[in-house]
Amino acid sequence: MTHMKSKSLKRNITSSFWKTAMIATIACVQSNVYAQRSGHPHTNIGLVYPLSSNGKKAPRDTNNFSLNLLAGVSAAERGVTIAGVSNIIKQDAKGLQIAGLSNHVGKDANGTLIAGLLNSYAAGHGVAVAGLTNISSNGNGTQVSGVLNKGGNISALQVSGLVNIAGNVKGLQVAGFLNTAKKVRGLQLGFINVADSASTQIGIINISKNGEQALGLTIDENRTLMLTYRTGGKTIYGIIGTGYNFKNKRDKYAFEAGLGAHVWKIKTFALNAELVGGGIQSFKSGEYFKSSFRLMPAFRITPAIEVFGGPSINYMNTNTDDGRKLTSNYISSWSRNNGRDLYGFYFGYTAGVKVSLF
Repeated sequence: MTHMKSKSLKRNITSSFWKTAMIATIACVQSNVYAQRSGHPHTNIGLVYPLSSNGKKAPRDTNNFSLNLLAGVSAAERGVTIAGVSNIIKQDAKGLQIAGLSNHVGKDANGTLIAGLLNSYAAGHGVAVAGLTNISSNGNGTQVSGVLNKGGNISALQVSGLVNIAGNVKGLQVAGFLNTAKKVRGLQLGFINVADSASTQIGIINISKNGEQALGLTIDENRTLMLTYRTGGKTIYGIIGTGYNFKNKRDKYAFEAGLGAHVWKIKTFALNAELVGGGIQSFKSGEYFKSSFRLMPAFRITPAIEVFGGPSINYMNTNTDDGRKLTSNYISSWSRNNGRDLYGFYFGYTAGVKVSLF
């Protein structure tokens, strides 16, 4: 009898234990659900708003993970956000946001944004990578795009296949065509660089209030007269020019572009080195191309006028009769395509005058 009472007591104790455990578990789950709806990060998985686990409440939720086949909407993101088309985040985002087409962040983006076409955000200190365009009103991070970056004050890096636009820049702008900014404490590298003031600009056309701009006339050993535009800073400058050859009968229209550097500069004297490529064309058939390294002393005869001239070493290739006749003495020359194409190195010179515009 005593044995039976002992077994009954054990069953009652065991039953009470499991009931208590179940009540505690239910209470814990309810507490977690309530806490999650009270502002703790969610996990959102779905197709497109509102067809997701967060439903119609998604625009008010903060998520630590979001995955949407098409597009997702949230108040904020704190982890990984992935959408096949677009992520729409009304406030701020941290972590990693990836979208097939676009990411849109209403306030700060302080993580990494990756989109096939467009990233747009108010501000941020992270990284934005887009196949087409990055747009921010005040971004201090890194922007990389295939076509356009538009930001506020940049303190890191802008890289674009075509155009970068920024306010003040403390870092690096690199563009395939145009960089434009206000005050640049760093480097602009592009075909055209524009700034109110700039530390260093490397491009064919460089415009800044503290830089140099000059128009010039040059002539070389081939009797090619060039009208040139030289722009740049204290050390590096760009060169672009167009002209006419007075020696050829048919190939007469000339062009050139390149970079130069003030190797040594005092009050009225400078030693400049230039690396320039160009050619002479008839725009009908055939071609003549020349690449030159020039070393040219320059003398400033007035505050605005400078004369210069010096030797050059040149590499040329041509497939025209006029091109072959331009030079008779080569350091080294050779032919290809059964003698139709001529290649060679030779010494030459360039001399000219330039007038400072500012």
